[in-house]
Amino acid sequence: MPAAAAPVGTGSWPAGPGAPLVDTHGRVHRDLRISLTDRCSLRCTYCMPEQGNEWLAKTSILTLDEIETVARVAAADGITTFRLTGGEPLLRTDIVEVVRRLAAIAGPDGRPVEIAMTTNGIRLRELLPDLVDAGLDRLNVSIDTLRPDRFRDLTRRDRLSDVLDGIAAAAASPLRPLKLNAVAMRGVNDDELVDLVEFAVAHDAQMRFIEQMPLDAGHTWDRSSMVTQDEILGRLAARWTLTPVPGRGGAPAARWTLDGGPDTVGVIASVTAPFCGDCDRLRLTADGQLRNCLFSTTEYDLLPLLRGAADVTTAIDGMLRSCVRGKLPGHAINDPSFLQPARGMNAIGG
Repeated sequence: MPAAAAPVGTGSWPAGPGAPLVDTHGRVHRDLRISLTDRCSLRCTYCMPEQGNEWLAKTSILTLDEIETVARVAAADGITTFRLTGGEPLLRTDIVEVVRRLAAIAGPDGRPVEIAMTTNGIRLRELLPDLVDAGLDRLNVSIDTLRPDRFRDLTRRDRLSDVLDGIAAAAASPLRPLKLNAVAMRGVNDDELVDLVEFAVAHDAQMRFIEQMPLDAGHTWDRSSMVTQDEILGRLAARWTLTPVPGRGGAPAARWTLDGGPDTVGVIASVTAPFCGDCDRLRLTADGQLRNCLFSTTEYDLLPLLRGAADVTTAIDGMLRSCVRGKLPGHAINDPSFLQPARGMNAIGG
């Protein structure tokens, strides 16, 4: 959808702490993605260079108390799900306490918020019992290939066995639904799509394929290397009968049952089949910047409010509402005017 300036200052949105976060296009926001760090234990070629990365200054990274403060205001404004991302969230030394603090938050209706996490899985086996005890509800694990040689080439690290151990631990845990994420890449892993789905099914998980997006720190994304949703479904249809699952709502993945179910596969087709019209997500970077879209070139700085505002709750609420009101109708990837965000995915948060 072509980007157009949102009519900030018009419309009839409820205002003030405790009112829903509704944008100028009628979308109610219920999901906040919280990046805990821009650092990662892998160097995936589609995400970040192997060397020469400029990391966020430690003094700019939100503290545990600051994360909780933002989360409490967001929950009062109707956010019901917090997804913890990075970089790699399990690199954060206080990750278990982050989950524990956020899981203790309830919304205006008294119901606890839901805590989800996206991870590369490397430290998952070690930390999973404590994360479950702290209140983690759902888990997504990234795995782009099942072949050790490809994993090493793609991530520039020889850690596939650690990821597989983490997935096995997650499969044995009570966390459901368990989702496995893979970026589909031409000439890299597009011959493993069926294998990855079979692997997920064997671990009582849902495989989700992601169209490669222009979010790499090196700005080397090439549309021709992207495997489209239609291609992904074509490969899978040679193995299974695929039936669309209705009722997607604001979920980023469209789903299909495999041979009538109960197993499903999902595709996140942000490039060829955008789902912007139902988007209910906001993002908070590790250094306190609010973003209303993954591809936004505008950020809303919470850090000075958290570290200097007299009435922090009112200030954060106001910034959340400014961010939501500034949300465009779509990300405009397919428009000639599209500009790739300056930050890479590791700094924005997955």
